[in-house]
Amino acid sequence: MAKGAPRDDAGDRDLRVDAPKRTAAGLPGITHALGAGLAQMGVRRTALTLLRVNQAGGFDCPGCAWPEPGPGARSHTEFCENGAKAVAEEATLRRVTPEFFAAHPISELAERSDHWLGQQGRLTTPMVRRPGSDHYEPIYWDEAFALTAAHLREAEPDEAVFYTSGRTSNEAAFLYQLLARVHGTNNMPDCSNMCHESSGVALSGTIGIGKGSVTLDDIHRAELLVVVGQNPGTNHPRMLSALEEAKRRGAKILAVNPMPEAGLINFRNPQKPRGIVGKGTPLADQFLQIKVGGDQALFRAIGALLVEWAAVDQSFVDRYTTGFESYTAVLGTLDWADVAAATGLSREEIVAAARMFASSDATIVCWAMGLTQQRESVATIRELVNVQLLRGMLGKPGAGLCPVRGHSNVQGDRTMGIWHEPPPWLAAAGDLLGVPMPTRLGYDTVEALRAMRDGRVRVFMALGGNFAAATPDTAVSEAALRSCALTVHVSTKLNRSHVVPGATSLILPCLGRTERDRQESGEQFVTVEDSMSSVHASRGRLAPASPDLLSEIAIVSRLARALMPESPVPWAAYEADYRTIRKVISLVVPGFDDFEAKVSEPAGFTLPHPPRDRLEFPTPSGKAHFTAGPLSIIRVPEGRLLLQTVRSHDQYNTTIYGMDDRYRGIKAGRRVVFVNPDDLAALGMADGDMVDLVSEWTDGVERRAKAFRAVAYPSARGCAAAYFPEANVLVPLDSTAEGSNTPTSKQIVIRLEPV
Repeated sequence: MAKGAPRDDAGDRDLRVDAPKRTAAGLPGITHALGAGLAQMGVRRTALTLLRVNQAGGFDCPGCAWPEPGPGARSHTEFCENGAKAVAEEATLRRVTPEFFAAHPISELAERSDHWLGQQGRLTTPMVRRPGSDHYEPIYWDEAFALTAAHLREAEPDEAVFYTSGRTSNEAAFLYQLLARVHGTNNMPDCSNMCHESSGVALSGTIGIGKGSVTLDDIHRAELLVVVGQNPGTNHPRMLSALEEAKRRGAKILAVNPMPEAGLINFRNPQKPRGIVGKGTPLADQFLQIKVGGDQALFRAIGALLVEWAAVDQSFVDRYTTGFESYTAVLGTLDWADVAAATGLSREEIVAAARMFASSDATIVCWAMGLTQQRESVATIRELVNVQLLRGMLGKPGAGLCPVRGHSNVQGDRTMGIWHEPPPWLAAAGDLLGVPMPTRLGYDTVEALRAMRDGRVRVFMALGGNFAAATPDTAVSEAALRSCALTVHVSTKLNRSHVVPGATSLILPCLGRTERDRQESGEQFVTVEDSMSSVHASRGRLAPASPDLLSEIAIVSRLARALMPESPVPWAAYEADYRTIRKVISLVVPGFDDFEAKVSEPAGFTLPHPPRDRLEFPTPSGKAHFTAGPLSIIRVPEGRLLLQTVRSHDQYNTTIYGMDDRYRGIKAGRRVVFVNPDDLAALGMADGDMVDLVSEWTDGVERRAKAFRAVAYPSARGCAAAYFPEANVLVPLDSTAEGSNTPTSKQIVIRLEPV
């Protein structure tokens, strides 16, 4: 029997702290996965729904972007604990109706926790908050579209912002960017701006394509896997199965992280008997407990050692790269004292890691937001590319570069043109459809927030996501949303963004991945692209949560028709039959020729990747580029700590599934800050003390996160960690990564003040 939505909002009232775990998954993973489903969906719905996750003919998990094995190699339970939680959140039997909004004013909802808001259930009806009102009230779909169109027409095109979440399908993303551009703007910030933008910038400038160069089969065949700035046990649990398979074949694993993570210590595969009753599989052969922000220095030091040892694939370097001499000249100036200060590692530890690179003929480096949200994140990723180029680790089996992206179609959205820069194929799309396309640069996420803050944006629309909770500098972000004349949120569930509305605000409820999508031409499917450039179909099977729901594609199509009734773009045809959208995509987006036929295959298809496929580099020189700029050493003032924001095990991005983080020993709470016990002692504090976190930035503005419990934790000295979105208030809007403009959520100087 499914449980009803919680009425009590306990917050951290019952917080307790235990010792961190040293193993991940196993039987607890099964019980927590099934428990989430049973609580939200009941027994029968849980069984029917979970057995369709990530299956050929089923639906793509709405959680992470880790790829699936080929159809013949998939388990009948091809999902992880957090995937089960994501499905339960969407397929829940709980409902948020107009009666709920009548009973709860916006001012009351704004005081509720993110967890409580999300647990209320699925949105069922279009709702509007009119100027001066403290309540949302129902609105008819046609009126909602007319209202949005009127606001857009009253504003200049560049006074509108169109935000996108990574959950949006390829078809919806393509249509959404088309709507924005036909309207006349490239203001298309997306969640990638806040997570993996640094990866795209670094890879585009070094190998010519901003995507990873490996497949799942490469992971299995690698001799050395380097997992840096990433916690797969919580953020991408199915990756642990791939690491286990690689270990079974003899691979070594090097883990680099400021905090020990249970999944990289020992993995008990819940889909295999030995993972339930056995001791599990030890994964990391070496763990480098690096300081936050020390990764650039680490990879430069490894590169220097490889050159010193002549452990360089010189034939690869000579044939396929440029810039080697300049790079080695910079290596010659390396100061090992700076390396020690930046990394907190001994020279012996770094030498041992470099030996692992030198002895491997098939190395893959995987990374995530631990690298991409630093001030020098682009330069850091270029350093790890340098190391891979030295060893010739591109274009060969079991080797390459693997940015592990987050949300399930965040990479596909960018492929479909969700970008504040005009994609190379945009002019061809305009010619095909007979509409002019804007060429000026649009706003990314940070620039959009600045424009909203400064009164240069009147309309904000979000296709999915939770913008208010995802963005930095919470007070600034929320004020920016409230300053808009109109905010529009296409959503499946209630979230923080809905309770910081513009003068007029719309909530437009849409279908989820798990739900059947029937249009005029019949039942539809959509497609997604995973973290390794594989594109496949996703078909929901559940009845929609409400008869009033529309698909994302229908919402975009109907808004476009209300806004541009004379447009030559066949918006109605796109809504009626999604094959017509895929036809246009096949004609203009590289790699999608014969889209419909390819995606009809059970496994879909993999997009071309010239460096991986043919050792061809679409750079100006036609070669991969070694790069070497100045080495950044973060100097933290005495008595201060360097904070990184992290997820708990009971959340995915801004969605809070529960209040536990069992791998780190946290129960029934989230307002905690993890600090090395020696640092606490040096600050005159103790485990369990209540503190405020105060960030220090050059603008002199005080940013304070109040009432956190200090938790003594085996993290790197001088470093601390806290959960987002609670700690987003500490991230200055103007503190961004060089080259990518990504907020520096992994590089925040803070002080702790006793409450």
